[in-house]
Amino acid sequence: MKPLEFDKVRIGDELPPLQLPPVTRTTLALFAGASGDHNPIHIDTDVARKSGMPDVFAQGMLGMAWLGRLLSGWAPQSRLRRFEARFQGITHLGNAMRCTGRVVEKLEHDGERCVRIELQSANQFGQTKIVGEALVALP
Repeated sequence: MKPLEFDKVRIGDELPPLQLPPVTRTTLALFAGASGDHNPIHIDTDVARKSGMPDVFAQGMLGMAWLGRLLSGWAPQSRLRRFEARFQGITHLGNAMRCTGRVVEKLEHDGERCVRIELQSANQFGQTKIVGEALVALP
């Protein structure tokens, strides 16, 4: 990872996008085990269908984890000062998610020089699933 510098980052700069493979049942099962989120609506087709869904679907926090991966691929995790997200839609099996980010503001926060980044994840059909923002301190 190339060190970032506050003075060299510009408003409008885009983070390198994170393109993920299509969501599979294995993806959901592995995340359930890693996160402890064993809600059956995410791993049991019968439960999902009884709830009115066509099939199981991704845990919301899995989508947020992907956005976190986008951020930590751009700047060290130790530089993250704030990270928030709003869920906009369900990530279904087969969705190939693309996570993106863009610098929208440079500011000082608690005595540190920071950048505010707008975040988004969207599937291969351009449907937004999560939007959010992060505050990253840069030297």
